[in-house]
Amino acid sequence: MFLKSVRFIARIVLRLIANIELIDFDRVPDTETVIVVSNHLGRLDAMLGYILIDRTDVIMLVAEKYEKSPLWRWVGKKLDVIWINRFDADIHALRETTRRLRQGGILAVAPEGTRSPTEALQQGKPGAVFLAAKANVPIMPIVLTGTEDRVVKMRLRRLQRLDITVRAGEPFRLPPMDRKNRDAYMAAQTDEVMCRIAALLPEKYRGVYAAHPRLYALLAEESEIRA
Repeated sequence: MFLKSVRFIARIVLRLIANIELIDFDRVPDTETVIVVSNHLGRLDAMLGYILIDRTDVIMLVAEKYEKSPLWRWVGKKLDVIWINRFDADIHALRETTRRLRQGGILAVAPEGTRSPTEALQQGKPGAVFLAAKANVPIMPIVLTGTEDRVVKMRLRRLQRLDITVRAGEPFRLPPMDRKNRDAYMAAQTDEVMCRIAALLPEKYRGVYAAHPRLYALLAEESEIRA
């Protein structure tokens, strides 16, 4: 009930301040367990995901810094969030998240770990890959543009509505984890996840993955499908 109330109020606010274009958003499953991975441009990103995805079985990871605030602790308790330390291997949070994924639900993760200071993709971290492999669930890339903190602040100060685009890609599954070469597996699959995110983004947002061979392959596959 609390999530529904927050979502209802937030959607009203969003309609007032933003024009939101949803592309292929019908790909988001209604019931299937899935990990959504996205780029991270601004503070608005996480809120948008939970507002736009119309499901109640949401698994929420929230950065440890917000736990220090009494207000956010209260909100976190009401939403049953999992507090996670973004800068260390938070084993407790990863185990709890894996447990919940195995029970079913939808989880949204930004593999970069923090907002990009360049507004383009930074190096991805392996957390989403670890969770998908452990829980044996698919991954779905979703990208956002127009949510850069710089742009949001500028336009709201000028009383201009935001222009936000949210684009969903096809869900996919990782190959089984190679336990004998775990580090190589994690690195390769993290690149796979990030390149699938990059393939959905305009060129200027692709950052460190702009020249990755796997991105070129994905873009070529997409061109063949459209041809």
